[in-house]
Amino acid sequence: MRNFHCNHCDQVVFFESVSCVNCGRLLAYLPDRQAMGALEAGENGAWLYRSKEGTQSSYRLCINYSQNNVCNWAVPAGEDDEACLSCRLTQPTPELANQTHRQAWFKLETAKRRLVYTLQQLRLPLLSKKVDAAHGLAFEFRADAPGQSVLTGHANGLITINIAEADDAIREQRRANLHEAYRTLLGHFRHESGHYYWDRLVFNSQRLDAFRALFGDERQDYSAALQRHYEQGAPADWQSNFISAYASSHPWEDWAENWAHYLHMIDVTETAVSCGLTLRPRNPDDPSLEPDPKLLRRRRFEPVMDAWFSVTYVLNNLNRSLGQQDAYPFVLSDATIQKLRFVHQTIEDQSGSG
Repeated sequence: MRNFHCNHCDQVVFFESVSCVNCGRLLAYLPDRQAMGALEAGENGAWLYRSKEGTQSSYRLCINYSQNNVCNWAVPAGEDDEACLSCRLTQPTPELANQTHRQAWFKLETAKRRLVYTLQQLRLPLLSKKVDAAHGLAFEFRADAPGQSVLTGHANGLITINIAEADDAIREQRRANLHEAYRTLLGHFRHESGHYYWDRLVFNSQRLDAFRALFGDERQDYSAALQRHYEQGAPADWQSNFISAYASSHPWEDWAENWAHYLHMIDVTETAVSCGLTLRPRNPDDPSLEPDPKLLRRRRFEPVMDAWFSVTYVLNNLNRSLGQQDAYPFVLSDATIQKLRFVHQTIEDQSGSG
């Protein structure tokens, strides 16, 4: 996630901001420009964006911005859909009309918008099921009912997230019960999107044989593999070959875990580079980093991986100085790095052909 500034007064603003604290202008993210925009009221409910070059564009606030206060994106005035690029991916459910779930809905949409931002940055296909029912993407947010638990997961382009995952206390309890090192709401979105993009980018593609050679044969019984994982746990040496214990359960989960991890890498590294983070240690053998704005536009994997090691090095050291657990509780084996390289190349090949 790069840094943003108010285009009216140049004040630093954030991806979730709704107004500039300096000039008071209403703010909205403009997905067609991939920028935060300071807007001024126009006619007939329109909002005007004036670039620093003097050009003017007209927008409407996303319906979930103007009516539900769970979004801060805008829609170009020429588009017919009342919802923004991110919100139109959400399928309405009865749970979203429940006032007790409104705060959860806000958190869920906030996390989803960060996912959509990264998918846009990587130039990945991003169509709603409203547009392409067979190949599009959709999200639904559901709550447990008496005698019926909602499982977070993916099926044929529909990603379901249990609303309870938006509750920090519940999510932390589940993380501890499952002995996970990391569990976040954004992590769920990134992981489940990995299943969707496996269907889009790997299945029935020329990459399938290479996938099987690296991750394993996904044709093995998925339900049986998960049951075995939950009953027996991960292999004792799982860290030698997998990014997480859960990744060892089945090749699909191994892919999704590495996919999510790659999106973590891209977003955090972009933030570090955008902030101008520089590491110039006295010891030349320590990790170093130069804030190269073109870093994430390269097709080579090695510069991204080198930068990631440097960013996590300083990130964990800062957390330890605050008495906190490591922000990055992962160990990357050579086998895992090769899987991340495969994810990187899959995305690069797709975006290069788009």
